[in-house]
Amino acid sequence: MKLIVTGATGLVGSEVIRLALRNPAVTSVVAIARKPVLAPANVGSESQTSKLQSVVLEDWTSPYQESVIRHVQDADAALAVTPSQSKDMDFADVTAICYDYTMNGLTNMAAHVSKPFRFIYTSGVTVERDQEKTLPFLSEYRLMRGRVENAILDFAKQQDDPGVEVTVAKPGGIESPGRDAISAPFTTMLETFGHTPTVHLSELAAAMIDQCLHGITKDPLWGEDLVEIGQRALSPEDYLR
Repeated sequence: MKLIVTGATGLVGSEVIRLALRNPAVTSVVAIARKPVLAPANVGSESQTSKLQSVVLEDWTSPYQESVIRHVQDADAALAVTPSQSKDMDFADVTAICYDYTMNGLTNMAAHVSKPFRFIYTSGVTVERDQEKTLPFLSEYRLMRGRVENAILDFAKQQDDPGVEVTVAKPGGIESPGRDAISAPFTTMLETFGHTPTVHLSELAAAMIDQCLHGITKDPLWGEDLVEIGQRALSPEDYLR
């Protein structure tokens, strides 16, 4: 499988790349970012770092240039990862990153990749697709992210068969070595959404790669889905430590 990863320099994107390089079923990893992407230092000796292709993209709202098309051509799947701190950014900027960049990337990819093409967007458990809902906190941000999810699903419905298969990963808190533990109050808040409140970073990344490899099983992928799929896909030595 040839896999595209956008947002490849962040926490989740870096772990996706690490696990994809370790996975023999992934033959090529195309990392699209604003700066060169290197193979993680903790990939492990089993990996094939030569599978990684780094693509620097400066304009995220225009048609892909030929140099980018050459890399994404004939890809089988893509994982789109948004900045983990995006809710703290200027709202106009975060809207452009989350909505414009994502939809422009999906549109460009769909024109040049293999079909069916699998596309997984990373979102969050608090994001709301129902635009009529009144939300008690971060309303503008959560609804905007919900519009992105809706737009991705609508895009897939408009494609001819075999077309584009999509799903949205919606974890709560993400646990990872080296990060502060998720606080009890925050965990309690996440539990109010009715899904597994936290997922290990490696399980999240592995679950998304697994869905790209073996087929998308449902939408959305909630925390409990990501934990179950990720634990099944990972060997003990694959976990980030």
